[in-house]
Amino acid sequence: MSAGSRFIAQEASRLARLLPSSVVEAVAVQLELSNDPGLATLRGQIAQAIPSPHHRALVADFLDRWNSGAADVLPCAVAVALFTASGAEKHRREGQTSELVWTGPDVRVVPLRRTEQVVLQVIDSAAQQILVVSYAIFNIPRICEALIRSADRGVSITVVVESPDRIEGQRAYSALSALGPTVASRCGVFVWPHEMRLRGDSGKPGLLHVKCAVADGRWLFLSSANLTEYAFTINMELGLLLTGGPTPGQIEGHFTRMIEAGILVRV
Repeated sequence: MSAGSRFIAQEASRLARLLPSSVVEAVAVQLELSNDPGLATLRGQIAQAIPSPHHRALVADFLDRWNSGAADVLPCAVAVALFTASGAEKHRREGQTSELVWTGPDVRVVPLRRTEQVVLQVIDSAAQQILVVSYAIFNIPRICEALIRSADRGVSITVVVESPDRIEGQRAYSALSALGPTVASRCGVFVWPHEMRLRGDSGKPGLLHVKCAVADGRWLFLSSANLTEYAFTINMELGLLLTGGPTPGQIEGHFTRMIEAGILVRV
């Protein structure tokens, strides 16, 4: 294998890790159809096939690196490299790995990562969409900064929160205020309306007590931790990060269907 071909194989693998397989394969199709046009022509053709600005930027960077590092490699060969990398990445994504996540006393029995670190990883990994669900949100500046970074990349963000201010007998607080106006204005924020809730024998309504974060149907973080400063620092909290497999997409789809059915409504 020539140095140029090796370079393209590495760059194709990198792009396949960053983008959905459908986008990588759309780029490969455009390259297959090309008759070795100039880079500007290729950019235009590929831009028309990719709706997301963030995805277009990543592909443009790939084209620039190809032009500067392996310009002698023909488009048809680059297309083969992209198809191969996409197939390998899809196979890898079909497998599922799990990792324990912990906040609390460290007794060094098994290596554990902390809750906030993993929430940030899930948010920063997203290329298309993020779902965040939490009972409580309070004083989480680094999470808010990560959500803004994701919004800047063109990621669609859905936040589902509890709303104690709508439930009789509970202290009111505003999740929108905790997120801050910049984050709140760039996310779809949803609640479970009081009138839609199941009730116990006493008439007391149920609570939205879920805590999870999902990105691109690939990463799922389930935890006892709310999105609060104490949950990230002094509480004892246990969670599980799942990567790959069907479960992240199933959870994402479940909340999407609840929104479509009007069980969750936008604030």
